[in-house]
Amino acid sequence: MLPDITILGPYTYLATEIMWGTIAVLLLWYADAVRAGARTVAVLYPFAYVWDWYTLEVGVFAIPMRTGVELLGIPIEEHVFIIVVPAMVVGAHESLRKINSSK
Repeated sequence: MLPDITILGPYTYLATEIMWGTIAVLLLWYADAVRAGARTVAVLYPFAYVWDWYTLEVGVFAIPMRTGVELLGIPIEEHVFIIVVPAMVVGAHESLRKINSSK
């Protein structure tokens, strides 16, 4: 059984994003890939923002455990998500590359 983190109420989604975002940043730092992660986020952010805005607008999904703070038409948590996901992908990829190249 998974732990019930909804005790954080409206900060649940944001708290999990901060946790995973911290891991993403640590992976980027470990792999010396902070610039690559930042570039990837910068390139993907506009596309992800439009996609997120549209899917929320048409009701594809809802986010019940959020702060309710919106910025440019989407929840602040979604802005964080749009940054964390590509950062995690680049961080994991570059960390694996670093590990493999040291063998």
